[in-house]
Amino acid sequence: MADTDKNTRLLELYIMLTRGEALRKGELARKFGVAEKSIQRDIEDLRNFFTLSGESRCLVYDAKTRAYVLRADQATALTNSEVLAVAKILLESRSMVCDEMFPILDKLVRCCTPRESLKQVQSLIANEKFHYVEPHHGKMFVEQLWTIGTAVENHQVLEITYHRTHKNDMVTRRVQPVGILFSEYYFYLAAFIEGIDKEEHFENPQDQSPTIYRIDKIEALTVTGEHFHVPYKDRFQEGEMRKRIQFMYGGELRRIRFEYTGPSIEAVLDRLPTAKVERKTETGWLVTAEVFGKGIDMWLGSQDAYIRKIKDSTI
Repeated sequence: MADTDKNTRLLELYIMLTRGEALRKGELARKFGVAEKSIQRDIEDLRNFFTLSGESRCLVYDAKTRAYVLRADQATALTNSEVLAVAKILLESRSMVCDEMFPILDKLVRCCTPRESLKQVQSLIANEKFHYVEPHHGKMFVEQLWTIGTAVENHQVLEITYHRTHKNDMVTRRVQPVGILFSEYYFYLAAFIEGIDKEEHFENPQDQSPTIYRIDKIEALTVTGEHFHVPYKDRFQEGEMRKRIQFMYGGELRRIRFEYTGPSIEAVLDRLPTAKVERKTETGWLVTAEVFGKGIDMWLGSQDAYIRKIKDSTI
């Protein structure tokens, strides 16, 4: 190949590195028609670039392969094991259509270095990608998540048009968004409705918890120029609500008490993050938990063979 100008060489070397390829001075000198010293200077320029640009990767010499490779800074970057774990979690969530899920996975897997590790992770998730089943709603919504998250952060009122599954109709609501939650295949918006007659529309008008909306069922969304004020002491805490809400059903905060006689108390404690074991009984465990709404009733019903409810009260 004819002599190539330095800027073009640097760009091509950069692309090779980000693809997970190794740089060998002799091969590159022959490819570009320059001396090995020129390639060495290019490599040093790239090394300085990665160091000074705040990149989470650095250019190093691998004595085993006798080549220069791009390696992740272990202090700030995901390890190959972490990339594999996150990729598996994403695939198992089945939360996005292929057109949104696969680009995220591909970007994640490209964090792996060296190239052999990248190929290994690709191979480990290839079968799951091939057999991936999209959520039935078939909608792309990832960009909308950022819009909603920004509105939550800035306390901006949203106007949404929402498709209600249980009534199969559309409603328009002005809401104060306070959080984004994820549970079992779906992302949800937690928000307080503005200007609604609770006596008419709420099963319990005294309910002070936010309403839960599946984000994929939001057909239209507008960020208004209006802001709402939330005193710090009254701020919504997604983490605390997430520990107490089951199957994304809103409602009053309840305290339940039951005896569990199944094989694994750990499964109960993991499913109900607020659950506490009061004591061991002759046949199982006595458990209390705080939960929002009626979603817990579905789970208790599914565990009917192992659970005997003792007490249920509103907090």
